[in-house]
Amino acid sequence: MACLLFSCLTAVAQAGAQSELHQRAAEADKQAIVPTARFYYIRAFEDYVSKGQLSPAMECAVKAAGLYHKESYWKEAFDLLRRADQAVQNANTDARSAAALHYTITKERLAMYVKMKKSQSAMDQIDIMEQQAATSGKAEVQNDLLYQKAICYYTFGLSAKGDAVFKQMAGRLTALKEYDKVDQAYQTLIASGRRSGSASLVAQSYRSYIEWKDSVSAMKTAAEMAALKKKIDQQQTTIDEQQSSLSARAAVIAALGVLAVALAVALAVGALVLMRFVLRTRKQKKTIDMLQENNALKAHFIGNISAQLIPTLQKLDSRQPEVKALLLFAEHVQTLSELEQTVTADVELQDTQIPQFCEMLMEQIRDKVKPDVSTAVDAQKLSVKINREYVQHILAHLLQNAAEFAPQGGKVTLDFKKRSAHTFQFIVTNSGEPIPAGRHNDVFKPFLEQHDLTQGDGLGLPICKQMALKMKGDLYIDPAYTKGTRFVLELHAKH
Repeated sequence: MACLLFSCLTAVAQAGAQSELHQRAAEADKQAIVPTARFYYIRAFEDYVSKGQLSPAMECAVKAAGLYHKESYWKEAFDLLRRADQAVQNANTDARSAAALHYTITKERLAMYVKMKKSQSAMDQIDIMEQQAATSGKAEVQNDLLYQKAICYYTFGLSAKGDAVFKQMAGRLTALKEYDKVDQAYQTLIASGRRSGSASLVAQSYRSYIEWKDSVSAMKTAAEMAALKKKIDQQQTTIDEQQSSLSARAAVIAALGVLAVALAVALAVGALVLMRFVLRTRKQKKTIDMLQENNALKAHFIGNISAQLIPTLQKLDSRQPEVKALLLFAEHVQTLSELEQTVTADVELQDTQIPQFCEMLMEQIRDKVKPDVSTAVDAQKLSVKINREYVQHILAHLLQNAAEFAPQGGKVTLDFKKRSAHTFQFIVTNSGEPIPAGRHNDVFKPFLEQHDLTQGDGLGLPICKQMALKMKGDLYIDPAYTKGTRFVLELHAKH
């Protein structure tokens, strides 16, 4: 009996660990010694098959095939995958397990056809994988199929189909609250687009990723707020019940004439309720602080993604409008993220002669206005301490927009007004079509609408808004002005 138990334990240990050949292959693969890694993977594949260990055998066969077609040895790769399929067919295993193993092999064959740009052959593999995934009955295989289909569709320019299946996969995993898997899938998709040099795939994947992240954050926040509201309602109900109980008790005690005892009990119970309320309020504040910290982490995460994208995009042909637009979008996202993370930091102020400063800004856009559009500057003769970099960026952006949208015969003005001892306003006005009142706040919100990046990414005004907030000021549209559009940059500084 002891010998039998020892034999069983030994067999289990051998099945659960990599063979020596497998370990040698993995080590050579890690060191990028391709011929050596390929040799040991094939030997490990044959060794595993001889022992009936099909799952690690197929893993080694697929990795060896990948190393073959990495160096464009297509015939050798296809031959090895055929051997792997034959090994599964010859093995005595159930239909579901066999289908899952065949799926792994077919997936590698699909990757080869995608790399060879053979669209029809790739689509044939997709059909085969659908049958294998259905037979396997495994949810993880079916989810992986959706991902592989999305990659294939995107590669061959079928963006609509790619979006549909990728969203289907993300929807499944999100419904199961497996957010990490969805996040990893998006990261892999973005990395795949960068490796293939497809700017459109990177842009579409990044846009979908941001939309998904926002929706998940909204769901998490809504769930947390709902739970918090439920706790508050329960606490309020408890307080109301206690107050009702205290009132009834006080009335009875008053009727019995023991007023002093009633007051003492009421004060004691009231102190207990107040103490519990204070403790719970602190807990609620901690939850709100955690939500704010999560938002800051999200901004930091988005900024990191943008920073990682920029070096890759700079290697592409910047003369292409799409690449240039995507690079500018990544830079804008990074700028917006940095501003959000440092919004409470102090900014440096410099003494500035306002009339000369305003004239300089207006001069920069005079060649951009239409011939019959007039420009004017009205600035009080004051010297004010401002952050020149941020104020110049904001006003230059507003003036360029005003010049673009001013109609024929219109006018663009830049005014500077002192409103109180330490409050000043820079006012940019154009006589064009006014922005609807319902959109006065939306124009300052990033990622609210989808944009054709070659026509602009819509982040100019959100960046200006964040700069204004960082200077302890504000940027808004004057709702009382109806003859065009008037932007007001309000600051608080010393003169």
